[in-house]
Order: sequence, then C-alpha cells, then structure tokens
Amino acid sequence: MATPRPGNPVRGSTTGRPLMAALDLFGRRWSLRILWELRAGPLGFRPLQKRCDDMSSSVMRQRLTELLDAQVIHQLPDSRYELTPLGQEARHALKPLARWAGRWAATIDPQGADHTDDQSVSRVSHPDTVDDGTPERDSAD
Repeated sequence: MATPRPGNPVRGSTTGRPLMAALDLFGRRWSLRILWELRAGPLGFRPLQKRCDDMSSSVMRQRLTELLDAQVIHQLPDSRYELTPLGQEARHALKPLARWAGRWAATIDPQGADHTDDQSVSRVSHPDTVDDGTPERDSAD
C-alpha cells in the first residue's frame, strides 16, 4: 500500500483531500504510536520497537518508511528516527482530538474515565486550552 499523499486517492476519498490523506496515514496501525514514542526525542529501530510493544519488524519498517516518505519523521546519520518539524506540528495538532477523546470516554464510561496514556489530557480544565493552560488559537482552513 502506497504512502497516502494529498491529491491522490486515499482510503475514504477519491480526491485525496489533505485531511483525508492525513487520516489515512495516521489511521494505519502503529503510525500514531510511533509518533507518540518519538515525542521526547530520537530513538533507534530496536528501542522504538520495544516502546511499541515489540511490534513486528516488518510492520515497523513499513510504518517507518511511510512516515519517512510523508516527511513526518526523518532518520539521523546515526540511524535513529526523530520527528520533523512537520511531525511535531502533527503531534500538537492531535492534542485537541486527544482532549476530546478523554471527554468522550468520561461521558461514555464515567466509572473508567481515565482511558488515556497522556496525563496532560486529564489535567485540562477547559476544552479551548493547550497543555500549559494558554488559549488555543483557531486557524481557518
């Protein structure tokens, strides 16, 4: 399966709208987990694989190839992987969705409300603030 690209047909869109291409890329198994694990800095293949619950090497290579091709991550000269500025932007762009998902989980299952790996999501007191409590800026698409 080719790396999703804006302008090319992707799952759910024959036009390849940028949002649909991004959802296709990040909706692939393990893609978001790789972004999550690279949030704190570069990791080599084996340490990244360990942090991703020992996913199979073949799937890991496929996802890394797709994320490299999408320019969301890049490989350093020492072979470690890290987020590109575009990858950091994607990680930050997903924070509001993570907060929404936390509120959704609490609504659906109030007894087991904390279903999140990201402690910052449960700390947020207002839906329009980022992790440090500052207002989030809206951007027109």
